[in-house]
Amino acid sequence: MNSHPTGRLHRLMVAGCVLGLGFCASAVLGQSSSSAASTAKTDSSTSRMDVFLGYSYLAPHGTVDTPMAGGGTFPLSYSAINAGAIGSFAYYFNRYVGGQFEFADHPSGNNDGAQDFGLGLIFRYPMEGMTPFAHALAGGVRLGGPNDPGFVDHAYKWGPALTVGGGLDYELPFMNHRFALRLFQVDYQYFHADYGPAPSVGGRANVDAARLSTGLVMHFGSLVPPPPVAYSCAANPDAVFPGEQVTIACTPTNLNPKKTTTYSWSGRDVSASGTNSTTTIGTTNLQPGDYTVTGHVSQGPKPGQSADASAHFTVKQFEPPTVSCTANPAVVQPNGTATITATGVSPQNRPLNYNYSASAGSISGTSNSATLSTSGAPSGNITVTCNVQDDKGQTASSTTTVTVQAPPPPPQPPAPSPEQVRLEKRLALHSVFFPTNEPPPAHPDRGLIESQRQTLSTLATDFKSYLTIKPNATITLTGHADVRGSAAYNKALTERRVDIVKQYLVEQGIPESAIDTQAVGKAEQLSREQVKSLVDESPDLTDAQKAKMDRNVTRVYLAQNRRVDITLNNTGQKSVKLYPFNAADAGTLLSEKAPVRRKRPAKKH
Repeated sequence: MNSHPTGRLHRLMVAGCVLGLGFCASAVLGQSSSSAASTAKTDSSTSRMDVFLGYSYLAPHGTVDTPMAGGGTFPLSYSAINAGAIGSFAYYFNRYVGGQFEFADHPSGNNDGAQDFGLGLIFRYPMEGMTPFAHALAGGVRLGGPNDPGFVDHAYKWGPALTVGGGLDYELPFMNHRFALRLFQVDYQYFHADYGPAPSVGGRANVDAARLSTGLVMHFGSLVPPPPVAYSCAANPDAVFPGEQVTIACTPTNLNPKKTTTYSWSGRDVSASGTNSTTTIGTTNLQPGDYTVTGHVSQGPKPGQSADASAHFTVKQFEPPTVSCTANPAVVQPNGTATITATGVSPQNRPLNYNYSASAGSISGTSNSATLSTSGAPSGNITVTCNVQDDKGQTASSTTTVTVQAPPPPPQPPAPSPEQVRLEKRLALHSVFFPTNEPPPAHPDRGLIESQRQTLSTLATDFKSYLTIKPNATITLTGHADVRGSAAYNKALTERRVDIVKQYLVEQGIPESAIDTQAVGKAEQLSREQVKSLVDESPDLTDAQKAKMDRNVTRVYLAQNRRVDITLNNTGQKSVKLYPFNAADAGTLLSEKAPVRRKRPAKKH
């Protein structure tokens, strides 16, 4: 409340400035609005409901009849510019006309405050990208007291208010056309407020006001009818052989997600069914030719709520199968095998059966792979025939060739070196013989007499030289016993015999790893006839000695079986069982009794 007079000219100037500001903004944005008009949609311009929230300037001009102390009233000028907030809700009955409720709050600060609301009609004219509007509202207003710091006891009272104005909304396409920018809203408002008596000021206010607003508009709902339902169908594949399936897939568009959708199918000379947008057609009983399937989609009985679409496919004539045949390997050794692979193709993907035949050898297999055996087949080429047949009786054949090579000559072992031949000739293996019951259990290191030590020494010297040529050569020591004694006793006796022979050879420098042992007890006896034959063939005996040995064949038979045989494993050469009849200690070996060991005389002290 200012105490200077106010006039009509001042009010017109303020209103003119406000209106000029709004139309200037419209002119500045007009070019960009027209360029956007070609691309903006009109869906949001025909919304069912609009909510506006914005920023507002209020410029009121009016008078307050203030009581005077001596009676009468004094008109004081009511003039203030207040910034505040504004909001409105509009519900449209059709594309152009709707009802609107509006509320604005311009709080008091350095100036006086005002709150007003209005209810009335709003008129719009939707265009591409732009929506101009006008409205007329009637409601109420509550004004603050006159701008007088001493006026502290005034009361806020509601009074009538009228609003008339309009504006321009710019649709925002990048916001999915659900938001618009209110470029301006210009309103003329008339306020009538009675302050009542007061100690200093009071009275009735009749205020003319201009209001300029801007802000954001949010669109809800739509008055534009939904686009009609559309339907498109396609067949996959669009060309098949009888028996193959065809899938008809349809794509509906513009469906209302809130409504129930139903699907149905029909076809010419073809059975089609289903309750969704896809169906499968069996072609087993169809003749070659072209077929059409029609799909129907519906969301209601009204126009635009259903649509039809068709898809076409072709059933082709059957074609015979084809087959190719390969062999792996194509060349085999005698009695070898080859894998035969047949690759059959049915143009209509019919099931195929395979069978095979061969000009030689034998072949087995009923799938696309078979095995050819050339066992018993002569050298040369074998022709293999691959046959394929589909379930319609149509056949195809193909051949391949497998070559059987002539057998290679047997491999010849490498010729031994001269030194190996010399050593093998020199390496004369002789069996080693033992006296009766030697070695005894109490003295396992006894029983190897002098003549037999010499035999083993000669063997060790030759075998060590042989190992330089044949490092992997080994010998086996096999222990024997005569028939006297139990099997268990003789088994243990022959183990002691092979152990003492092995130990002696190791002491002579032969690696222990090159010696194997075997104790057979009396299991592998030489017969009397074999012993007599060995005596008769001995080159070391005269005829008289042989006759004498024949008369003592039992003693010789027993002595000939108390021995250790030696075998050279890599050649299979076995020791000669030549009994040392002429050795100085031959009597010890021939004796049927164990040697008597005399006690050594005690040493004199």
